Amino acid sequence: MAEYGGDDGMNDREPMVNENEPMVIVPPEALSVEALTGLIEAFITREGTDYGEVEWSLADKVEQVRELLRRREAAIVFDPLTESCTILPRRELPAALVAF
Repeated sequence: MAEYGGDDGMNDREPMVNENEPMVIVPPEALSVEALTGLIEAFITREGTDYGEVEWSLADKVEQVRELLRRREAAIVFDPLTESCTILPRRELPAALVAF
């Protein structure tokens, strides 16, 4: 399971992996269009509000994340302990998963 280090478990963004239950990369093409869209939308809304100079619509953000997944700059990661999926930028993937 990916947990985030730090005093309260929320401050540090480096994942710590439980070797007994390794996370698994899920290819985007393994999901239905609806499931992939729902996962991407949940990821986007969970990440917070973007207050940059340009306001992006949810549809625009979904396409941006789809493109990151296509280019393998991000990956869908399944955690068997929590039975949940998330999307991580490649730079945040545990070393064992980087060669996807």
